[in-house]
Amino acid sequence: MPLPHLSSTMLLVCGSIVNWAFFLNYSSGVRREGTTVLNIFNDQDYNRSVITIVASIDSIREAVLSACEKAFGLIDMRAHIGVHPCMGAVDLIPIYPLGEEVGVEDCAKEAQAVAQGLTEQVQGTSAFLFGWADIPLERGLAQRRKEMGWFKKTPDLQAIRPDVGPQPQKKFGLTGVGASPYVMNCNVTIDTQDITLGRSIAKAIRESTPGGLPGVQVLALPHDGAMEIACNVESVKGAPSSHKTAGEPWPSFSISGQPYCHVPASLITTRVAELAERQGVGMKGTALVGFTPHECRSLAELALTQGIAEFWKDQRRIRM
Repeated sequence: MPLPHLSSTMLLVCGSIVNWAFFLNYSSGVRREGTTVLNIFNDQDYNRSVITIVASIDSIREAVLSACEKAFGLIDMRAHIGVHPCMGAVDLIPIYPLGEEVGVEDCAKEAQAVAQGLTEQVQGTSAFLFGWADIPLERGLAQRRKEMGWFKKTPDLQAIRPDVGPQPQKKFGLTGVGASPYVMNCNVTIDTQDITLGRSIAKAIRESTPGGLPGVQVLALPHDGAMEIACNVESVKGAPSSHKTAGEPWPSFSISGQPYCHVPASLITTRVAELAERQGVGMKGTALVGFTPHECRSLAELALTQGIAEFWKDQRRIRM
């Protein structure tokens, strides 16, 4: 039977922490009713972890704050090294609705409460808001990251004015907290170490480029001796029929009666492969970090109805 009022977050943290479900372990934390860690993705080159947590909208705040408090106690940004851009020990906390039962206002309210709670529970931490939580402007994550200097090799923390909390400290850095329609992470690896080529491909598929893919924010990053085209795939407003590329329909869902859809990972892979092939470069693989919106919802229902608090231990969904 479907569970109502589900929300999820893909908590992005810095540092190579192998077991990020410690806050649900019986030995070192609290088992939280109606909450599951759906997936954990660790990357050594990026020195970065992505933890997918699903809970009811009434429970997501407590679970996220518990995880963040532990993260800030373990990770010191003054010693952090990794090829992926980042600003905070807890770099990003996006809250997504999973289904019609949770609305825009619900997620915005919880994101704002998480940002406030974070700065109160861990003294010295600070946050910026994005998406629905950034009231009234509702600026997107890419815009807010640019404004905060996230894309710079060495961000100037003293020049940043956070939305919540004090001036960012070097130990904790700055955390982005927000709410939006579901965002997938799709990484396509091509068989080259040429960063210039990687960046040209990334630019060609980026949403802001004419002919690019709507909702796709992308970076080219060195990874495991190759080049990874790392994509954030944002959901965009509109019905599937209004968003087709080369005749391929886009997966869809709705929030508060508003239709949304997103670029399929297969289309991103095809586009990257075509662009790489023109330069004589082959493919190495594609990884979906986490799940599509439909997968996240269905697996969350499965985990929660069966009382599986650490679903990630049985289902590591990295697709190659």
